[in-house]
Amino acid sequence: MCCCGCAFALIAVLGGLLHTMIRGVARSSGRRHAVSATVRDRRTAGWAHLAVRALLSGVMRKSVRAGVNVLAWAATLVGAAGVALYFSRSSARVLVLAASGAPYLMCCALVGAVAFAAMRRWIGAGVAIVVVAAAVWAQAPLYVGRSGDDGGHEVMVMQANLLFDGADPQVLVDEVRVRKVAVLTVNELTPVAVEGLRRAGLDQVLPYRHLSPGRTATGTGIWSSYPLSETVEYDGFVLNQLSATATIPDIGPVTVYAFHPVPPVYGTRVWADELSRLREILERSPASRPAIVGGDFNATYDHAQFRTMLSGRFGDAVEQAGAGHLVTYPTDKPWPPLVGIDHILIAGGHARAADTVGLTGADHRALVARLDLDRQRK
Repeated sequence: MCCCGCAFALIAVLGGLLHTMIRGVARSSGRRHAVSATVRDRRTAGWAHLAVRALLSGVMRKSVRAGVNVLAWAATLVGAAGVALYFSRSSARVLVLAASGAPYLMCCALVGAVAFAAMRRWIGAGVAIVVVAAAVWAQAPLYVGRSGDDGGHEVMVMQANLLFDGADPQVLVDEVRVRKVAVLTVNELTPVAVEGLRRAGLDQVLPYRHLSPGRTATGTGIWSSYPLSETVEYDGFVLNQLSATATIPDIGPVTVYAFHPVPPVYGTRVWADELSRLREILERSPASRPAIVGGDFNATYDHAQFRTMLSGRFGDAVEQAGAGHLVTYPTDKPWPPLVGIDHILIAGGHARAADTVGLTGADHRALVARLDLDRQRK
């Protein structure tokens, strides 16, 4: 009995141990299966995440390329608009005003060409390059310059807009004296400004003058170190337009003009009409003598209406000197001057150099040019 009981007890213990081992193995197997499933789930989630990221990245790249493509075409079209404005002869207000900024618009085409090339969009790049080439052709004369005959008589000319009597007269006189200016044309000349310039000593530096001062912007004047004769004031203009004949040694008589057509904001048709009539005055200038023109033309080199004045024997001093894009207006704003509306023209001579000069209190920079006038033939 005792042995049987021991045997049964041993069998029971072994059975319990076996049951425990089986349960442990089962639990361990369950854990391994659970871990394996978790790893598989994580791997699946990782692959899904990478797939989503790749998809989003592709979509974003396509969106970015599409956006850059749109901007490249927009920049090219803006540049083309700048070229079109350069050639436009329209008197529409918005087009005339926009033409003042034509060089800045043209630069956008270069941005378009670079963007197209970076994306390997060769058709777009070709179109943009054509626009850039047209813009370079339009602006290059201002930077290349033109050679002239040597041996002329040198004359320093200054054109200044005084902003009524706002410009500091002493600053202007000092610049005239330091730069040895021989001919000075002035716009927006008031009686107060005339008196201020007299007190500052301008009449001692440039003793000869032909003046037509007026209220606010109407006044115009010519000062010269050479004797003046044949003084004229032209009728039919909103602002005063003058001319006189300066007698220069070794040169003889030289016609000097001081012009100031109305700005486009006054009325673009009036502006265009005055530019046309000023051109007619220049065409009547005696071809046997040199001529000098200074003025605030309220037009840039990019206005076709202004460039018609350069189609005859008159040339633009800045263009002849290759001085580049010289800007003169406005100087009374938080931003720097943007447009060059002051000009010096010459016939019977050549411009060697041109530059701008700051005038305290004025809203224009003065324009200075060194001219070589053709000597009299003997």
